[in-house]
Amino acid sequence: MENIIILNASPRAPKSNSKTYAQIFQKYSKLPTEYFNINKLNHMEICNKIKQFSQLLFVFPLYADSIPVTLLNFLKTLENNPPKNKPVISVLINCGFIEPEQNDTAVKIMKIFCKQNGYVFGSVLKIGSGEAILETPFRFFVSRKIKKLADSVSKKKFCELKVTMPITKKAFLKASESYWINYGRKNGLSKEEMQTLKIE
Repeated sequence: MENIIILNASPRAPKSNSKTYAQIFQKYSKLPTEYFNINKLNHMEICNKIKQFSQLLFVFPLYADSIPVTLLNFLKTLENNPPKNKPVISVLINCGFIEPEQNDTAVKIMKIFCKQNGYVFGSVLKIGSGEAILETPFRFFVSRKIKKLADSVSKKKFCELKVTMPITKKAFLKASESYWINYGRKNGLSKEEMQTLKIE
Protein backbone atom coordinates (compact mmCIF):
# COMPACT_ATOMS: atom_id res chain seq x y z
CA MET A 1 0.00 0.00 0.00
CA GLU A 2 1.24 3.47 -0.85
CA ASN A 3 1.83 5.69 2.18
CA ILE A 4 4.04 8.61 3.26
CA ILE A 5 6.22 9.26 6.29
CA ILE A 6 6.80 12.97 6.93
CA LEU A 7 10.00 13.84 8.81
CA ASN A 8 10.42 17.31 10.26
CA ALA A 9 14.16 18.03 10.38
CA SER A 10 13.93 21.54 11.80
CA PRO A 11 16.15 22.09 14.87
CA ARG A 12 13.06 23.55 16.58
CA ALA A 13 10.65 21.04 15.08
CA PRO A 14 7.82 21.12 17.70
CA LYS A 15 7.40 24.91 17.27
CA SER A 16 8.58 25.33 13.69
CA ASN A 17 7.16 26.67 10.46
CA SER A 18 8.13 23.28 9.05
CA LYS A 19 5.54 21.69 11.34
CA THR A 20 2.86 23.98 9.90
CA TYR A 21 3.91 23.14 6.34
CA ALA A 22 3.77 19.43 7.17
CA GLN A 23 0.26 19.83 8.58
CA ILE A 24 -0.88 21.54 5.39
CA PHE A 25 0.63 18.70 3.36
CA GLN A 26 -1.22 16.13 5.48
CA LYS A 27 -4.47 18.00 4.92
CA TYR A 28 -4.12 17.70 1.14
CA SER A 29 -2.45 14.29 0.85
CA LYS A 30 -4.52 11.59 -0.82
CA LEU A 31 -2.25 8.94 0.70
CA PRO A 32 -2.09 7.93 4.39
CA THR A 33 0.60 9.91 6.22
CA GLU A 34 2.45 9.71 9.52
CA TYR A 35 4.44 12.60 10.97
CA PHE A 36 7.58 12.52 13.13
CA ASN A 37 10.04 15.09 14.46
CA ILE A 38 13.71 14.16 14.12
CA ASN A 39 15.75 14.62 17.29
CA LYS A 40 19.11 13.41 18.59
CA LEU A 41 17.61 10.39 20.35
CA ASN A 42 15.24 8.87 17.79
CA HIS A 43 17.39 8.24 14.69
CA MET A 44 17.24 4.45 14.89
CA GLU A 45 13.55 4.46 15.77
CA ILE A 46 12.79 6.46 12.64
CA CYS A 47 15.12 4.36 10.47
CA ASN A 48 13.11 1.31 11.54
CA LYS A 49 9.84 3.13 10.84
CA ILE A 50 10.86 4.16 7.32
CA LYS A 51 10.76 0.57 6.06
CA GLN A 52 6.97 0.62 6.51
CA PHE A 53 6.50 3.45 3.97
CA SER A 54 6.65 3.75 0.20
CA GLN A 55 7.44 7.48 0.25
CA LEU A 56 9.30 9.87 2.53
CA LEU A 57 8.89 13.65 2.72
CA PHE A 58 11.61 15.67 4.46
CA VAL A 59 10.40 19.08 5.67
CA PHE A 60 13.06 21.50 6.90
CA PRO A 61 14.37 25.09 6.83
CA LEU A 62 17.47 26.36 5.06
CA TYR A 63 20.40 26.86 7.44
CA ALA A 64 23.45 28.82 6.23
CA ASP A 65 22.64 27.93 2.59
CA SER A 66 22.57 24.23 3.46
CA ILE A 67 20.60 21.55 5.27
CA PRO A 68 20.30 21.89 9.08
CA VAL A 69 22.62 19.78 11.24
CA THR A 70 19.55 17.96 12.57
CA LEU A 71 19.00 16.54 9.09
CA LEU A 72 22.70 16.03 8.34
CA ASN A 73 23.17 13.86 11.42
CA PHE A 74 20.06 11.85 10.66
CA LEU A 75 21.17 11.22 7.07
CA LYS A 76 24.44 9.79 8.42
CA THR A 77 22.45 7.32 10.51
CA LEU A 78 20.13 6.48 7.62
CA GLU A 79 23.12 5.91 5.35
CA ASN A 80 24.43 3.25 7.75
CA ASN A 81 20.99 1.76 8.44
CA PRO A 82 19.09 1.76 5.13
CA PRO A 83 15.68 0.08 4.79
CA LYS A 84 15.51 -2.96 2.54
CA ASN A 85 12.79 -1.36 0.40
CA LYS A 86 13.83 2.25 -0.05
CA PRO A 87 11.08 4.88 -0.25
CA VAL A 88 10.96 7.68 -2.80
CA ILE A 89 12.33 10.83 -1.14
CA SER A 90 10.69 14.22 -1.66
CA VAL A 91 11.60 17.56 -0.09
CA LEU A 92 9.72 20.61 1.22
CA ILE A 93 12.22 23.32 2.15
CA ASN A 94 11.74 26.92 3.24
CA CYS A 95 14.07 29.87 3.71
CA GLY A 96 13.82 33.39 5.11
CA PHE A 97 15.00 34.94 1.84
CA ILE A 98 12.37 36.10 -0.63
CA GLU A 99 14.02 34.15 -3.46
CA PRO A 100 13.10 30.44 -3.37
CA GLU A 101 16.24 29.77 -5.45
CA GLN A 102 18.26 30.32 -2.26
CA ASN A 103 17.22 26.75 -1.41
CA ASP A 104 18.90 25.25 -4.50
CA THR A 105 22.16 24.19 -2.83
CA ALA A 106 20.33 22.33 -0.05
CA VAL A 107 18.14 20.58 -2.63
CA LYS A 108 21.26 19.51 -4.54
CA ILE A 109 22.67 18.05 -1.32
CA MET A 110 19.52 15.97 -0.91
CA LYS A 111 19.68 14.81 -4.53
CA ILE A 112 23.32 13.76 -4.10
CA PHE A 113 22.41 11.81 -0.94
CA CYS A 114 19.66 10.00 -2.88
CA LYS A 115 21.93 9.22 -5.83
CA GLN A 116 24.76 7.91 -3.67
CA ASN A 117 22.47 5.77 -1.51
CA GLY A 118 20.09 4.35 -4.10
CA TYR A 119 16.95 6.36 -3.37
CA VAL A 120 14.65 7.73 -6.07
CA PHE A 121 14.30 11.50 -5.71
CA GLY A 122 10.69 12.60 -6.08
CA SER A 123 9.24 16.10 -5.89
CA VAL A 124 10.53 19.28 -4.30
CA LEU A 125 8.84 22.48 -3.14
CA LYS A 126 11.11 25.46 -2.48
CA ILE A 127 9.51 28.19 -0.36
CA GLY A 128 10.89 31.73 -0.20
CA SER A 129 10.06 34.19 2.61
CA GLY A 130 9.24 31.15 4.70
CA GLU A 131 9.57 32.89 8.05
CA ALA A 132 7.01 35.52 7.10
CA ILE A 133 4.60 34.24 4.49
CA LEU A 134 2.48 32.17 6.89
CA GLU A 135 1.53 35.32 8.80
CA THR A 136 0.43 37.31 5.74
CA PRO A 137 -2.57 37.34 3.37
CA PHE A 138 -0.27 35.49 0.94
CA ARG A 139 -0.52 32.28 2.97
CA PHE A 140 -2.88 30.85 0.36
CA PHE A 141 -0.04 30.90 -2.22
CA VAL A 142 1.86 28.43 -0.03
CA SER A 143 -1.20 26.27 0.63
CA ARG A 144 -1.90 26.06 -3.10
CA LYS A 145 1.66 24.95 -3.89
CA ILE A 146 1.70 22.41 -1.05
CA LYS A 147 -1.52 20.97 -2.47
CA LYS A 148 0.25 20.59 -5.83
CA LEU A 149 3.18 18.93 -4.05
CA ALA A 150 0.85 16.50 -2.29
CA ASP A 151 -0.86 15.66 -5.60
CA SER A 152 2.47 15.07 -7.38
CA VAL A 153 3.70 12.79 -4.60
CA SER A 154 0.43 10.84 -4.44
CA LYS A 155 0.30 10.34 -8.21
CA LYS A 156 4.09 9.82 -8.55
CA LYS A 157 4.18 12.57 -11.17
CA PHE A 158 7.24 14.17 -9.65
CA CYS A 159 8.07 17.81 -10.25
CA GLU A 160 9.93 20.85 -8.91
CA LEU A 161 7.80 23.66 -7.46
CA LYS A 162 8.57 27.02 -5.89
CA VAL A 163 6.64 29.83 -4.23
CA THR A 164 7.26 33.14 -2.49
CA MET A 165 5.42 36.33 -1.58
CA PRO A 166 4.43 38.32 -4.70
CA ILE A 167 6.12 41.55 -3.63
CA THR A 168 9.32 43.34 -4.65
CA LYS A 169 12.60 42.64 -2.89
CA LYS A 170 12.67 46.28 -1.72
CA ALA A 171 9.24 45.96 -0.10
CA PHE A 172 10.24 42.64 1.48
CA LEU A 173 13.43 44.10 2.98
CA LYS A 174 11.52 47.11 4.33
CA ALA A 175 8.91 44.88 5.96
CA SER A 176 11.63 42.58 7.34
CA GLU A 177 13.53 45.47 8.91
CA SER A 178 10.34 46.78 10.51
CA TYR A 179 9.56 43.32 11.89
CA TRP A 180 12.99 42.88 13.49
CA ILE A 181 13.06 46.41 14.94
CA ASN A 182 9.69 45.79 16.61
CA TYR A 183 10.84 42.33 17.74
CA GLY A 184 13.95 43.86 19.32
CA ARG A 185 11.92 46.59 21.00
CA LYS A 186 9.68 43.96 22.63
CA ASN A 187 12.85 42.42 24.09
CA GLY A 188 14.34 45.70 25.28
CA LEU A 189 16.80 46.17 22.38
CA SER A 190 17.23 49.21 20.17
CA LYS A 191 17.96 49.07 16.44
CA GLU A 192 21.53 50.18 17.15
CA GLU A 193 22.06 47.43 19.72
CA MET A 194 20.78 44.85 17.27
CA GLN A 195 23.18 46.07 14.59
CA THR A 196 26.29 45.81 16.74
CA LEU A 197 28.84 43.04 16.12
CA LYS A 198 29.34 42.64 19.86
CA ILE A 199 28.19 39.27 21.19
CA GLU A 200 27.43 38.85 24.87
